[in-house]
Amino acid sequence: MSLLNRMGTVIKIKMNKIMDRVEDPLETLDYSYEKQLELLQNVKRGVAQVTTSKKRLELQRGKLVQNIDKLNSQAKDAITANREDLARLALERKNGLLIQVQDLEVQIADLEKEQAKLVVAEKSLAAKVESFRTKKETIKAQYTAAEAQVKITESLSGISEEMADVGVAIHRSEEKTLNMKARSAALDELIEQGTLEDFTGGEDDIERELAKISATSSIENELESLKKEAGK
Repeated sequence: MSLLNRMGTVIKIKMNKIMDRVEDPLETLDYSYEKQLELLQNVKRGVAQVTTSKKRLELQRGKLVQNIDKLNSQAKDAITANREDLARLALERKNGLLIQVQDLEVQIADLEKEQAKLVVAEKSLAAKVESFRTKKETIKAQYTAAEAQVKITESLSGISEEMADVGVAIHRSEEKTLNMKARSAALDELIEQGTLEDFTGGEDDIERELAKISATSSIENELESLKKEAGK
């Protein structure tokens, strides 16, 4: 595949993706339905035009038939009046009108055939348009439901992600709290062992030593008292 062909393929793919994002399938369905309705209206207008043309020809034929009847009557009257020349003229005109009537009947028959074809086509197209309309509404309902489902799923997904972030934050807070407690306990232990000075207690190292001496002296005095009581 040449470079130009590959570029053309890439462009088509990108254009299709753009069209997928821009195109609204519901609008496309409605547009297709409107076009089918326009086509159906055109067929109906065609039927109406053919019907009108046929009626016009039938009216012309009716007038010609009336004139033919009139010429027949005139020819009879002319014979009665011994005017053979007038009778011949009336009959000649009658024959001319008969030819026109025959031509009109052929045209009317052709229009009737055309009208019948258009009526069948109209009924068939109307049935297809109605079927498409029903299918269109079904697809639109399904698409709308699917679209709503997608939005709900996306919302739930967003909530899940947020809850996951909250869970991580809670876990970190718990870890920090445990670390702070452990650190506090360790400091307390070091203070008790004398490794660290407790500057919050208000005593310095001299006071602590004096307190130890006082405690030791008190213990010794108490031991002496116990010995005396025991007679030792």
